[in-house]
Amino acid sequence: METRINYTVVGLFVVLLASGLIYFIYWLAKYGTDQDYTYYKVYMTESVAGLSADAAVKYRGVNIGTVAKIDLRKDNPEQVELLLKIKQGVPIKQDTTATLKLFGLTGLAYIELSGGKKDSPLLLSDEDHIAVIPARPSIFARIDESVTDMTGKAVMAMDKFVHLLSDKNLKNLEQMLDETNGLIKEVRQQLPAIKKLIKQGIKMEQHVTVSFDKVATAAASVKAMSDKLNTSYGDLGQELSNELSTSLTGFNQLVTQMTFLTNDLQRTLKSFEDSPGDLLFKRSQVKPGPGEEQ
Repeated sequence: METRINYTVVGLFVVLLASGLIYFIYWLAKYGTDQDYTYYKVYMTESVAGLSADAAVKYRGVNIGTVAKIDLRKDNPEQVELLLKIKQGVPIKQDTTATLKLFGLTGLAYIELSGGKKDSPLLLSDEDHIAVIPARPSIFARIDESVTDMTGKAVMAMDKFVHLLSDKNLKNLEQMLDETNGLIKEVRQQLPAIKKLIKQGIKMEQHVTVSFDKVATAAASVKAMSDKLNTSYGDLGQELSNELSTSLTGFNQLVTQMTFLTNDLQRTLKSFEDSPGDLLFKRSQVKPGPGEEQ
């Protein structure tokens, strides 16, 4: 029995299937990709050799997107501009940074995002304004910078070393070594005298120590003698003090009497000066004493 095939139905089915497939591809290209990704830019100053379009973009080791485009920055050719296509929903923070890394020894590179604290604000990006993720130098760039710096310092050190070993400096060094050798020889010749001087110094120190001990003993003896003199002649000093006090009292009384006598003599002389005839003719009348009649 022969099977009859309706070619019209088959053709119509093929057309519808092709149309649906084309529409699905169009929808997937327009909405299924662009709407599910967010674009960010990264500017790098180092070489991006080994990095290609569609290279992986990882965040803490997890694939979160790809590199969409690699080009030189138009306003600054010293920088490479990378366009990253990141899955929507990945928390790209304002303190997130991008670093170029390699897959082992294969030479293939990828972009590693790191940083991004939990409390940091999100880095917003849209079609009108594509946000820029700051770039950090890769470990190879840091090693290259360190090696370059070390090489420069090594060259500078070698130049200074060569200058230090110039003919003039070598001659001065040789002369200094000769003078040092002569000085060492002189010191060796003077070693016996130095040893003798040290021994005499030790003996002198011993004599000085003995002398100080004797001085200390003599000082103690003098102090003891002073204490004994204070004890023995304390009473004698007290008696002498009493006798001197008595003598001074008598002397004070004698001085007082002499003062009175001097006053009387002055009055007599004054009366003689006023009336010298009274001494010869007794014209003045003697004043009666107490109880006498006038």
